Amino acid sequence: MNKHIDRDSILKAIRQVPLLSPSASRLLELSANPDHDLGEIVAIVKCDAALTAHVLRVVNSAAFGLLSRVDSIDRAVAYLGERLIVGIALGDNAGELFNKPLGGYDGARGDLWRHDLLTAMAARYVSSKAKVELNPGLAFTGGILHDIGKGILSDYLHNSAPQLLENLQRQAIANYLEGEKNILGIDHAEAGFEVAKTWKLPDALQMIIRYHHAPQDAPEEFRPIIYAVHIGDIVAMMGGYGTGSDTLQYKLDGNYTQYFDLSSDALAMVLLETEEEFRRVEASLTDGKEN
Repeated sequence: MNKHIDRDSILKAIRQVPLLSPSASRLLELSANPDHDLGEIVAIVKCDAALTAHVLRVVNSAAFGLLSRVDSIDRAVAYLGERLIVGIALGDNAGELFNKPLGGYDGARGDLWRHDLLTAMAARYVSSKAKVELNPGLAFTGGILHDIGKGILSDYLHNSAPQLLENLQRQAIANYLEGEKNILGIDHAEAGFEVAKTWKLPDALQMIIRYHHAPQDAPEEFRPIIYAVHIGDIVAMMGGYGTGSDTLQYKLDGNYTQYFDLSSDALAMVLLETEEEFRRVEASLTDGKEN
């Protein structure tokens, strides 16, 4: 294959990805800004009828088991929290990218969304262990978005998984990213970065997506938050929530200890601290779509 033609085709497809709604875009901006309050989230949801309806379905789903029905968006947002509101808005706007079968990675429908959701929760938990102050909402949103490029590249990696895994075993490539780039001229981190630019996401989210497998290469100001998502990504894969053939084909960058007070034993606890919430939230979002 001519990788330049493939790359051009992929970039063209990225430029055709539907833009996020104004509501979703504004929610992502707020998640990147620590100086906001819940009232701003409520105001955005109230101005979007479809988002309002989905939020109310989720909060009243069986997964939460509330004794009385919630009919107020103020109460619903306060109960669910902004991170889950962001997840609902992204699911509504980019659900096809998140939920499509990842044939190019031998991944099933929903694998990417589950991986991203657990990564987000682990990243938010890890952010509380940072040596500098981090925005947990930003860590969560970055975790949700970090692998968005796979939704694009999967369509171009036809039947490539066995060869890429063989190349990894022979150490012909350093990691799965290198294999993607050899085939297509672009890897999923760069593809996701291009999507993030198309969506005009805040700089911090763009950097998380671009460097989540190589945080040491990122601009210094963004490295702590990128390492939080990097760790969350590895934890999610270790917990059995991957995206197919590339699961556990990336290495944890040991330089995370410069930014986090986390021993190897503490890392093993991150999954235990987040998995129960993950299962409840996953169930609530599923119920919210079906009810």
